[in-house]
Amino acid sequence: MPTVITPKELLKWVPGVVLSSSEELGWKDIEQRSYRYKGQDVLIPPLDHFMIVYYFLGHTPMDRCVDEGWTRTACAPGDISLLTMSQDSHWNWTEDIDVSHLYLSNALMSRVAMDVMERPIEEVRLHDLLRTQDSILTSIVSAITSEVRSRGIGGSLYVEALSMQLAIHLLRNYASVTFKESCTPGRLSQQQKKHLLDFIDSHLEQSIRLDEMADAVGLGVWTFSKKFSESFHCSPHTFVTEQRVERAKRLLYNGTLSIKEIAYHCGFSDQAHLTRILRTKLGVTPTQLRRIKNQE
Repeated sequence: MPTVITPKELLKWVPGVVLSSSEELGWKDIEQRSYRYKGQDVLIPPLDHFMIVYYFLGHTPMDRCVDEGWTRTACAPGDISLLTMSQDSHWNWTEDIDVSHLYLSNALMSRVAMDVMERPIEEVRLHDLLRTQDSILTSIVSAITSEVRSRGIGGSLYVEALSMQLAIHLLRNYASVTFKESCTPGRLSQQQKKHLLDFIDSHLEQSIRLDEMADAVGLGVWTFSKKFSESFHCSPHTFVTEQRVERAKRLLYNGTLSIKEIAYHCGFSDQAHLTRILRTKLGVTPTQLRRIKNQE
């Protein structure tokens, strides 16, 4: 049996008919698959994601063993099972069922836990529940499952928002969290600063989102913003703008690129945008700055 498997590999261990899948939708940190299962007895290796099972068609007796302990119940439409990540399990059911699986990444759960609890996270574990009913879980799982089928406009952003709500609800009601000590609470570490500066420099030609900067140093958005402010004494947006200005100054001094090209290489929307920012920050236009340098 393998050490750990991905959600996509689960089908090898639990044969069934795939009814829906988010695989081609480009979602981040969350996956969805719906299955039609015959009754079966299966051993499942540990998954590298947290798993939520929502039962939406069929009634069946259900037995499951985790940590060498068996639980027996009956599952019907509206019921939900939870399985933490990295947990091997043994399932047995006898009747045909249709289910929706949601898989949440450890990165998502840890980021959200850090933001909510404002402390560095060592580990997040879900309670291994074979059967529960929860209207909030049902609502979120149903909305995400429906999105896979409808594929509406703005789907990725919509599911990202739902996955955050889902993670918070799980942390509040169905999870245990182990904390780790931080040697520099309130500030980014030197290694995080280096990763962040490298990320900004390599992406300066593009639009840089707050969540992308947070991901680069392994933090949630709220925690990142707080630590960034403590470390650099300004907002991330202000800092990125200052980095764009510094690059523009160097390129203007070099004199080999046109102002329009410099605006592009520094991540400004156009030459007029670059001009406005330089006038605001430095009190001069790009042409004036280049002229001043040439006169030195």
